[in-house]
Amino acid sequence: MTNRSTNGRIDSASKVILASPQTIYQAFLNPESLVLWLPPKGMLGHIDMFEPRKGGNYSMTLTYELDHSTPGKTSENTDVSQGMFLELVPDKKIVLSVKFDSNHPAFSGEMIQTWYLEAVSEGTKVTIVCENVPEGVRKADHDEGLISTLENLATFTE
Repeated sequence: MTNRSTNGRIDSASKVILASPQTIYQAFLNPESLVLWLPPKGMLGHIDMFEPRKGGNYSMTLTYELDHSTPGKTSENTDVSQGMFLELVPDKKIVLSVKFDSNHPAFSGEMIQTWYLEAVSEGTKVTIVCENVPEGVRKADHDEGLISTLENLATFTE
């Protein structure tokens, strides 16, 4: 049985990026690229395991670069997440299961993160939808992080 967060909170963000859906999809599936743009501003990333295929697992560590107002989910300055690729639709959609390594119950459960890539005349509208966001993730912080990640992706691919 899957341990899912019961609060059912959904957070989302979107941005039109001046790059093709193919370019964005490839930036997501390449771990060397992903680790450069995925971490929000103020964090560095490290890929511990990465199997970009349906049913493939991944593990990632995000480390806060400077002093921050809230502690990390795993340790004072880190967020470690484990997950699985649930669905990969080339150039259109990526669905991930995300679980944080944390002893704090407010960060437990499985968050489902879906990335939608929609071709538009200016490039690609990228929308991130996070379902079952753990209650310990402050909405304002999460919204800021999602927007920062989309801005990083735009800078990386444009």
